[in-house]
Amino acid sequence: MSLDQPLAPLPQEGMGFVTAWPVRAGDVDPYNRVRLDGVARYLQDIAWEHLQQSVLEQSDPSWIIRRTVIDVVRPVLWPDHVHLRRWCSSMSTRWANMRVRITSDRGGLIETEGFWININESNNMPARISDAGLAYLAQTTAEQRLRWRPWLTDPAPPESDTDLPFPLRATDIDQYNHVNNTSYWQAVEQYLVDYPKLVSGPHRAVIEYVAPVLARQHISVRSRYEPGDRTTGRPTLRLWFVVDGITTTIVRIAPL
Repeated sequence: MSLDQPLAPLPQEGMGFVTAWPVRAGDVDPYNRVRLDGVARYLQDIAWEHLQQSVLEQSDPSWIIRRTVIDVVRPVLWPDHVHLRRWCSSMSTRWANMRVRITSDRGGLIETEGFWININESNNMPARISDAGLAYLAQTTAEQRLRWRPWLTDPAPPESDTDLPFPLRATDIDQYNHVNNTSYWQAVEQYLVDYPKLVSGPHRAVIEYVAPVLARQHISVRSRYEPGDRTTGRPTLRLWFVVDGITTTIVRIAPL
């Protein structure tokens, strides 16, 4: 799969781990749209629930995410009730692509995929998934030669006066002393205020985590907006999160 290809379909109706909950008011913008940081929290929450209710809790309990893809086909609007289904769409011996489909009672549809890496808790390095974990993940996919390949490779623009600081709060830091993956989406939403057309129709948002950011580090965000020409008509927003001149996270948002 590559940057503009569709996400893998559910292999068989009824497969995967399912859960549901009502949309909370704290997840939506002034127009009642569930924000991207709200979607990211949904993905984190179902990942935890899935882990707790499967063999992975004992066999492979520690994972970090390297890339998240969020395809907003039809936005979820408050008030509503969301239904989530999670399954493995491809895998290797150390990582897996985990799909989550979010539907809602009022017709919302958000398709997502996360590239999750199994971690050795003693050294926080990628580790082989256990035989039990591999067998469990293989129930929903025949693709077992997944390789990591970055999708977002454009270098960050030079430092400029348009760079914005992204101040970290204590609540942005997770149990690994890293900035939690959901926090980056809050900065993304800050930029989207100036580009409402990007989220007015179906759109794909991709984030890749290049390097972890620790508590008390200073992040700046560089941006580039491409309005799209008459031929393609595809406006694109790109963001780079930079610490001490090093790009740690890259984001791209464009129409589906």
